[in-house]
Amino acid sequence: MIADPSDLAVTRWGARFQGRLYPCAIGRGGIGIKRREGDNITPVGRFSIGAIGYRADRVQSPASSLPLFRIGPTDIWSDDPDDPAYNHGITARGYPFSHETLFRPDPLYDLIAVLDFNWPVASAGAGSAIFLHAWRRPRYPTAGCVAFAPPVLRHILQNWSPGSRVLIRG
Repeated sequence: MIADPSDLAVTRWGARFQGRLYPCAIGRGGIGIKRREGDNITPVGRFSIGAIGYRADRVQSPASSLPLFRIGPTDIWSDDPDDPAYNHGITARGYPFSHETLFRPDPLYDLIAVLDFNWPVASAGAGSAIFLHAWRRPRYPTAGCVAFAPPVLRHILQNWSPGSRVLIRG
């Protein structure tokens, strides 16, 4: 995969975007071929950003040409392979299937970008919720997502162009 300067090129050592290097965090299982739900691997490949979610009570909507959605108190993301809505965002209370809460008490999901890994058409169990999101702290591993310092994440999303891609290399 050859990266264009407008692409976000991610490796285990960091990320490059528009000619600048940024530290990032990846899955605790490293970068590789995703084999199943919950393997903590950041999937290798070329991806698009399908949508950007944001907590309007905490952050401003980013200036972006990508589809935007507000993250509200009942927004979740299904990670249960038995769920008909597997690897999709849902608004629900008391949801019977396993899921991630998007409206979190910490700032990790105040701003997220949904990658098109196994989305919007999902294969059950192949892996869910690969996001770009804020990190807990520098290089602290994720469950498979790519995480950045919040100002870096905002910079990337506000400078995203329609032809940009996320290139994740092992």
